[in-house]
Amino acid sequence: MNELPSRRLVLGTMAGGVLAAFASGGVAAASSAAVQSYTPPARRVRLGLNSGWLFHKGDVAGAEGPGFDDSAWDSLNVPHTWNAQDGADGGSYYRGVGWYRKRVTVPENLSGMMLFLQFAGVNQVADVWVDGVHLGTHKGGYSRFRFGVTDAFTPGKSGVLAVKVTNAPNPDIAPLSADYTFQGGIYRNVSLHAVDRLAVRMLDYSGPGVYLRQRGVTESSATVEVKATLFNNNSTGRSVVVRAVVTHANGTVVADRSTTPQTLTANSGMDVVQTLTIANPRRWNGLADPYLYRAHVEIRDAASDTVTDVVTEPLGLRSFSLDAADGFRLNGNHLNLHGVNLHQDRADAGWAVTDADHERDFALIKEIGATAVRMAHYQHDQKDYDLADAAGLVVWAEIPLVDAITDSAAFTASTQTQLRELIRQNYNHPSIVFWGIGNEQRSDNTPTNKLLDQLASLVESEDAERISTYANNLGNDAGVAGHAETTAYNKYFGWYGGSYNDLGGWADKLHAASPGRTFAVSEFGAGANPAQHALNPSAPSSGGSFHPEEYQALLHEASWKQFAARPFVWGSFVWNMFDFASDGRNEGSRPGINDKGLVTRDRETRKDAFYWYKANWSAAPTLYITSRRWTSRTDAATELKVYSNASEVTAVLNGASLGKRSSADRIFKWTGVKLRSGANTVTVTASIDGSTHTDTVTWNLGSGVSTDG
Repeated sequence: MNELPSRRLVLGTMAGGVLAAFASGGVAAASSAAVQSYTPPARRVRLGLNSGWLFHKGDVAGAEGPGFDDSAWDSLNVPHTWNAQDGADGGSYYRGVGWYRKRVTVPENLSGMMLFLQFAGVNQVADVWVDGVHLGTHKGGYSRFRFGVTDAFTPGKSGVLAVKVTNAPNPDIAPLSADYTFQGGIYRNVSLHAVDRLAVRMLDYSGPGVYLRQRGVTESSATVEVKATLFNNNSTGRSVVVRAVVTHANGTVVADRSTTPQTLTANSGMDVVQTLTIANPRRWNGLADPYLYRAHVEIRDAASDTVTDVVTEPLGLRSFSLDAADGFRLNGNHLNLHGVNLHQDRADAGWAVTDADHERDFALIKEIGATAVRMAHYQHDQKDYDLADAAGLVVWAEIPLVDAITDSAAFTASTQTQLRELIRQNYNHPSIVFWGIGNEQRSDNTPTNKLLDQLASLVESEDAERISTYANNLGNDAGVAGHAETTAYNKYFGWYGGSYNDLGGWADKLHAASPGRTFAVSEFGAGANPAQHALNPSAPSSGGSFHPEEYQALLHEASWKQFAARPFVWGSFVWNMFDFASDGRNEGSRPGINDKGLVTRDRETRKDAFYWYKANWSAAPTLYITSRRWTSRTDAATELKVYSNASEVTAVLNGASLGKRSSADRIFKWTGVKLRSGANTVTVTASIDGSTHTDTVTWNLGSGVSTDG
């Protein structure tokens, strides 16, 4: 099954709402206006294959064979990675081969349907067999991939699925290197999908096969081009009708169009494009109203008047743009894009995170009040993009072109494939506005610039409506910064040099030198170990063992104030939302961990800087005493600092009032505070939105410590 389109049928809206066909002699017909509600018929079957796997770490000859003895292998479920522990201990971690085997029985009632095996993510190269027959190889550790297995499985009979995975370094596949652990394994979901032989294509870079191109979205009208990629896997031709239906979330129809019957010959494909117009659309409007329509495409066998396939995709109607003077606009209105970078790593599980883990992460991102997420440094699981759609978060999605390239045809082809997979698999997510073509290339040489130029052109050809971007760290005018439509900069003022107060001056200088340039800051931040503390510390050594929580907070206080005063910076993304595994690091007394997260890797501790952003970004009442984990004190003299979005905060120490403070910057301070020997209870109170809120901490001053002035 080659799934190559043999022709293209384009249906457009003409004057008076009449649909017309522009290829293949087709004529479009509007569905009955009497249709008020639509429930898509269930035509596809999905079988989860996450449970009951056997695993062996290391290479084994003959493990693809159905008769291979795997009785001594480990039993486990996927998602799974073999680097969950050694990938975050600060030593070396295993980069090599691992084998997975599983017995699969396809239900008999799926006989006659087309079967596709789907892997949501395997790092980095996967070879797949069924009963010893090699289905193929997928290269790249982050995108979804599928194999047709109709002939490999016999419904009603058991077959052996074998997968050889390697995360060994490969010069032909990005990333070659990066500041995170490249964890190996089948670390996302595995499933089997059954579809009719007359269906939307499954093998279009494993995309949905239905692509929703928003041609124009205003307050009064939205025009959507619905492209359906079909394939007839039957041995004879079929007369096909394609229907496109857009509904509200409750199923109420807002647009509905069908083609007249078209002949699709045996074992051939066709693309059908229909243009639908939605009057007075409810637009996807970020956090304020992330409204999602549903777009459904039906494939109907005209001869039998039978619906053979239905694909449903989210449709969030929105427009966006960048302006060099005032940054990002969503639906014509300025929106400050402030947010976080996100890695898929988690304590104990590594990359093998569950849907519940993804949901917990996005609950924390929502709690902090972010408006945007950069999903670094690779394609994330579909669950993340779904959650961003529903939450109203603007997303920067990117490929794993990090640090360096190999100047070879194989590397170029592999990187282009990863970009096509990213775009096609995620084309319909309204949250995605930016396609990232790379991060922090260390060289500004000709091969690197040539590849980046090709990738920027590929974004334009695949998805002209969205914005290509790049994260640069080679200087304002480096060649690598000149290919994408907009550029962002990774700037670690106050951590890898300079002062955290330098950020605003740098941005002003760049803006003054190039007033027509749009730019963002894609990374900034500092490390923090929440068990380490100091009062108003100076900058620690970034590679040293002492990363006090208070310094990270000071850096972020200064950084956000500078961003908030500069609307021409279209976005700012904290590095990182969560601490993550980077096995080559040994700093902050936490080997194997990049500790720049606002939340610890186990998601148990929100660091002080988390609440600084929450007080500034979120409308939720926030009242938080900083340095709360600094419970054992050796100095009686200290200060009390509180983050809050209240107008006034009152503090009490050991029952005695410290007075009331007001603040214009959401930082409330009491200096000259004296602790007594033993336990000291601090309580702060504030009225926010008509309700009283309180926070309390206890600090213990060791006995024998002088409390005199």
